[in-house]
Parts: sequence; structure tokens; C-alpha cells
Amino acid sequence: MAKTTQPSWLDSAVFYEIYPQSFKDSNGDGIGDFNGIISKLDYICGLGCNAIWMNPCFESPFGDAGYDVSDYYSAAPRYGTNEDLRRLFSEAHSRGMHILLDLVPGHTSVEHKWFKESLKAEKNEFTDRYVWTDSVWEEPSGMGCLRGISDRNGSCAVNFFSHQPALNYGFYKPDRPWQQPMDAEGPLATREELKKIMRFWLAMGCDGFRVDMAGSLVKHDEDSKGTIALWQDIRTFLDKEFPEAALISEWGEPDKSIKGGFHMDFLLHFGPSHYNDLFRCAEPYFSERGKGDASEFVAKYLELHKKAGGDGLICIPSGNHDMERLSFTVHGDSLKIAFAFLLSMPGAPFIYYGDEIGMKYLENLVSVEGGFERTGSRSPMQWDKSTNAGFSSAPAEKLYICLDPSADRPNAEDQISDSNSLYNEVKKLIAIRKAHPALLSCGEIGFLSDGKNAAPLVYVRSAEDEKILVVLNPAGKAAELGLKAEIKETLYSFGGEIGRDGEKIKIPAKSAGFYKIA
Repeated sequence: MAKTTQPSWLDSAVFYEIYPQSFKDSNGDGIGDFNGIISKLDYICGLGCNAIWMNPCFESPFGDAGYDVSDYYSAAPRYGTNEDLRRLFSEAHSRGMHILLDLVPGHTSVEHKWFKESLKAEKNEFTDRYVWTDSVWEEPSGMGCLRGISDRNGSCAVNFFSHQPALNYGFYKPDRPWQQPMDAEGPLATREELKKIMRFWLAMGCDGFRVDMAGSLVKHDEDSKGTIALWQDIRTFLDKEFPEAALISEWGEPDKSIKGGFHMDFLLHFGPSHYNDLFRCAEPYFSERGKGDASEFVAKYLELHKKAGGDGLICIPSGNHDMERLSFTVHGDSLKIAFAFLLSMPGAPFIYYGDEIGMKYLENLVSVEGGFERTGSRSPMQWDKSTNAGFSSAPAEKLYICLDPSADRPNAEDQISDSNSLYNEVKKLIAIRKAHPALLSCGEIGFLSDGKNAAPLVYVRSAEDEKILVVLNPAGKAAELGLKAEIKETLYSFGGEIGRDGEKIKIPAKSAGFYKIA
């Protein structure tokens, strides 16, 4: 396959993830919407973010917060109309911003018209749109299923929740009569429909897609060979019709996703990434207690970075709608040092809404729309001290999810006016990142210290003729490290600048710094 070309805007992109239900309600119904997002685009720009990833916004019964689509071509009425969404794209573009939609290609809702047609015993256009066995008594191995729900004789595979039937992209190695190969009529029709969906929204003005469960489409797929080939076909289509469209995968295996034609791959919070060692464990690395260890993360990151090659990038998010908020286990000034890390690593940074003001994870909430323990990370954005923290004018009991009840809950208005706030530290870090090619997404990285046993995390970012030393020491004790390079300029420091003692640098406790070096 030909080399994947990065859209020109991705190198300097800093993303802000918006969970639309919880961001800003413009009409007082207790649920966020497109017009609410439009009203806060200047806030996002003011922070320094120039790109948005918006979680699913298509029609849905919302059994899984929109990850159960019932119509890929229509905006969910709770958020507004297709025309409202078009206006959101336009308003973002007028501010020099880009927007990715969240695309869920692996399954739909049981309420989708395709699925309702596939239930029929009579052969029709959608009979093979989903993964069906040919007998109600046979369930697809290794997958959950729906069965006994229609006159059709068969069981339908599901991908996640029982109301999310799996779309049919074929089997890489079919071993049962009902398992269709990738080039069968049904799987090819599903693939072409996926292109049609992408074409519709890209022509409307969106700038690309974050793809949910991107590595799961082809079944019985040895080493993801079939799924890689499928995405290579999608890449060919995009390169021809929408060359500036970005494609970012939830895959967690950049050697596969990048080969498939994705520009970036998310570092996942599950699996072997060791991402949780940094932020979400009993003793996270970014803690002044100094009991964490980043070395296994660094080793795995370098392995993945090498596999991604020169054409692909690994994204490290502050958090997202599927995990506890960053502030749940990382506290106080450690949050600022964590953001110094997130905003100085290669790949586009992703900031989950509210993380920039230290919003809290709300424990023990009753599940809302399939959130379960994830619900506590999806509470309304806290804008100010007015009614419902400025999120909505609806009565409190009608809010999508309850607000943080704490008297000291943070809000954006207060943090903007406080020069020492987390918000202003994040804003400063974004500005420094965007001003230096070495700190952008495509700059190279080399580690001088891997954070083993709470040692400092030290690395050099480089691009063209610029080299920047990043020194992070979240632990509550000073440290030192050998360094021969000449320090030419301090670009950023928090908690004190490093000192020099011959060929060693002395690193203050609870500090972060970026330094130009020779």
C-alpha cells in the first residue's frame, strides 16, 4: 500500500473531547446540544485547543450513550438537527478549528432499520448486513448473541451490550457455512455503506473520524490481516475524495492501525500499554508520594512508537468518557506536572472536557445510558457558580447526570481568573507546545530517564534543528541526572528550574521544565 500522508493540520492539533450530553445545554431540557457547543467554541479556542473530538451524536435509543446508532445519517434530535451540526462545523472552521465525529462501524442499535429488516425470514437487502448463524440453536463462538427474537432461523452476534448487533464485514477464515468471506456480497455491501456514511458527513463539513473499536470489524481475523485490508480500502477511498480528512483509531496496536491507513492510534487504558501506571492506579507515577514507576510504560511506548513508524502517531489522552477522571488519583500540583507530560509527548494530545479545570470523578452514581461505573466521569461541565454550574437552566432533577455536589467543585470562570489555576497552566503549556516544532505531534523523542522507581522522567524532543529537554519530577524529593548537553534557554518551568553541577543537573521536587539544548 502507498504511504499514508498526514493531513497538514494534524501536526499542530491539540484536541478537546466533548461528550455532547454533558457539555452545554442551550434550550433548558437538561441535556447538552450542538448550539450549546457552538456557544462555547471561544472557550475551547481560548484554552488553545484547535481541534475537537465529539462523542457519538447520531440518532440512537441511547442504551449505550449513543454508541448504539439507529440512523447514521441523522443527528440525534436531543442535540439538534443536521443543519445545526453543519453550522457547528462551519463555526469551528471560522475559528481555525477542526472537528472529528465519533464513528461506530462495528455494530448498530437493535432499533436500526437495517436490523429490523434483517430479522425477517424472507431474503432482503439487509439479510446479510449483520453476523447471523443459520440456526437459532447455534451461537457464534466467542461472541454473545441475540436469538429467538424473530421468525428468522438464526442467532445474531453482538459486539458489546446485548442491544448492539454486530455488522457483517466477513470472516477472514470462515469455518462454518454461515460465516461469509470478506468478499461476499453482504460484507462488501456493509463496507460500501460505511464509505457512504463517511462521504455524507465529510461533505457536510466534518474533518474526519475517531473510529470506535476499529480493530474488531472482520471476524476470525488472524493477526488482524482482514481488518487491515478493509481499512486500507477505506484509506484509498479517502485519499481520493477527502485527502485532508483525519482518521484516528481506537485500536491500541499502532503497527496494525497505521498499516491500515489510520493517521493516529489511541494509547488504550486497558491491555498492555501501562498507561494506567502513570495516572490511574494505587500509586500513580504522577504523585508527590514518589512510589510510582513509569519504566514499563516507557518501554511499551517505545515499542509501539517504533512499530508506528514515521507515518503514524500515538495519542495519549488525559482521559475519556470510559475511565475515571484524571483528578481521581492525581491531585493538586501533580495534575500540572501530568499535563506537562501530556502536552510534551509526540502524537496529538486529547484533553477530556473538564480535565483542564480538575473536574472530579463522582463515585457510586446510578448508571445513566449504559455508563455504569463510567457514569461518574460524564457529569455536566462546570462553567460558573450560577444555577447548575452554568450547564443548564433545567430543574436539577432533569439534568442528564447529576452535578458534582461538592461545595468546592471547580468551575471554568473562577479558574480563568486565577493565574495560578490548572486551567491557566494547561493554557500556557498548549501555547508553548504550538510555538515549538520539536514539541508538535511529529517531533522525535528520546528518553534519558524512564521514571523507574519514581526517578525523574526525562526526554528530548527534536525536530529540524530544535532540541528541547523535558524534565518531569512529580516526586516530593529532589533528584539529579547526568547531562552533557548545554542548556541554552528555559522555555517553561513549574516548581523551580533545574540547576547545573558539572555534567549533572539538579532537579527540584514536584517540578516540570522544558529547556532548549544545544
